[in-house]
Amino acid sequence: MLEIDDLCPCGSGSSYGDCCRQVHLSHAKANTAEKLMRARYSAFVVHDVDFLYDTFHPSTRRFQNKNAIRRWAVENKWIQLSILRSTPQTVEFEAHYLDSTMEIQVHHEKSIFKQQSNLWYYVDGQ
Repeated sequence: MLEIDDLCPCGSGSSYGDCCRQVHLSHAKANTAEKLMRARYSAFVVHDVDFLYDTFHPSTRRFQNKNAIRRWAVENKWIQLSILRSTPQTVEFEAHYLDSTMEIQVHHEKSIFKQQSNLWYYVDGQ
């Protein structure tokens, strides 16, 4: 279990309590797309399914399944997040993890984010 004083899994170098936990407690603290991306990665690490679901853009949220999100978060051991490129509305990253057979996997994605009512949301990724 991740403790508040542990290094944040998003790779910021700050403690989890001073970094992504703040965003998990208040979505509004993600003041950039990259900050939300980092917090979403950390939410997979700590299995915060509600945060992940709630930060899908309202236009795509209805297509999401909380049980599927939970399975993906829990069945993998999240190792490292690498941000490759970031623009105001996109974040290209690699999420390194061990799958359920303990094989190393890398999820590479260019995520698209949209701001609505001063909150950033994840729209989709390629």
